[in-house]
Amino acid sequence: MNIEGKKIAILGDRDGIPGPAIEECVKTAGAEIVFSTTECFV
Repeated sequence: MNIEGKKIAILGDRDGIPGPAIEECVKTAGAEIVFSTTECFV
């Protein structure tokens, strides 16, 4: 899947993959991050 040039909203998980880690992957793929957060889903 090509996400280059797309706008991305990131919902990370505190006990899984946090938002900043996903951000780094998305940035290297060429997408624009419009929202990013790390939440605790209980």
